[in-house]
Amino acid sequence: MKKTVIIVLGLLLTATAVTVIGQKKILSPKEERREVREKRRAERIANYEKFMDSLVLSRNFQFNPSTMQRQPAGPMRQIMNPAFNVGVWDGTIDICLPYIKGYVPPYYVTVLNYTVSDVQGYTTEQTHEGWMVTFSTSLFSASTYTFTFEIFSRTGGANLTITNPWYSPVQYSGSISQLY
Repeated sequence: MKKTVIIVLGLLLTATAVTVIGQKKILSPKEERREVREKRRAERIANYEKFMDSLVLSRNFQFNPSTMQRQPAGPMRQIMNPAFNVGVWDGTIDICLPYIKGYVPPYYVTVLNYTVSDVQGYTTEQTHEGWMVTFSTSLFSASTYTFTFEIFSRTGGANLTITNPWYSPVQYSGSISQLY
């Protein structure tokens, strides 16, 4: 009798466990909406990343700076003027940026205001966070200015570093947008 009761109880526990494990969790309406919202946001983020990737690969984008800093440890300066940007399109680079010049202190701010079609070494390299875009130009002077964009596909943000053999590098932070 004890054996029969133990066997029946064992079968009953096994059947209950299989039923509980096999059931799908029934979500409340609030939980279901949350999951739908999270999925929708994840799709929007993925679509934005694809959009940013296509902008960079099309060579048709604009960098909009918000801060600048002379490297390695200059003061951070905000850029509020919407006229300052770097536009890239059809092999042409449109540059309008404040730039810090000077060999030793006191450094001074000037404006790089050029449209150049003579660009050397334009390269686009995919990184784990987005893209690295590099090119050089003389800006109609005797020295070479190297522009290095570090573009973050997921956030749309970017850093631009301009190096020149005569001056300290200047780094800009900002965003990437479509050039219309």
